[in-house]
Amino acid sequence: MRDLGEKQKALLTELTDRFPELKTIECDIAAAYEALQELFSNDGKLLIAGNGGSAADADHIVGELMKGFCKRRRITEDFVKELSNIDSESGAVLGANLQGALPAIALTNHTALSTAFANDVSGALTFAQQVYGYGKPGDVLLAISTSGNSKNVCYAAVTAKALGMKVIAFTGIPGGALARTADIPVRVPEQETYKVQELQLPIYHCWCLMLEEYFF
Repeated sequence: MRDLGEKQKALLTELTDRFPELKTIECDIAAAYEALQELFSNDGKLLIAGNGGSAADADHIVGELMKGFCKRRRITEDFVKELSNIDSESGAVLGANLQGALPAIALTNHTALSTAFANDVSGALTFAQQVYGYGKPGDVLLAISTSGNSKNVCYAAVTAKALGMKVIAFTGIPGGALARTADIPVRVPEQETYKVQELQLPIYHCWCLMLEEYFF
């Protein structure tokens, strides 16, 4: 955790104080955060995949990263001027309301693409196809599976690694095939699906808070 700033360390400590069972994976949570900080520092993007409740979590995470979470995230004055130079009326509205964003895409929301690929090829490979289309070396895949054995998420992880992306596996224990493939496995100490998800939410909220503190 050598790269964490004081505010990030404080947020992580608050998380493990509130959820003491997460103390055992504190270093993994920190490592995943450091990978995300590096990603956004290098103008990369985060792809997120998951099924069912994990799909909802993927969308939730994007919502916290792509707009203000607990901070206002004002855009730069230079960009405000650019907006006004193009159209003074629209620029005033945009300049006052646009918010700083950390680029993240939930692979769960592309209905036309996912249904077409499932029909034409295989539903198990849809996330992998999206990763292949969107992913670039240096990007990160946050692969969410409570069991760690969701085939479509595992296929996406393999594809991401082949593209030179970093993979964070977000699972329960023991973590399954996904944790074995990942660069950084974050395995919450539960096995029952809903119990895993109950511990994943405060972790990803913590990541989003830590990132917002760093970038905004």
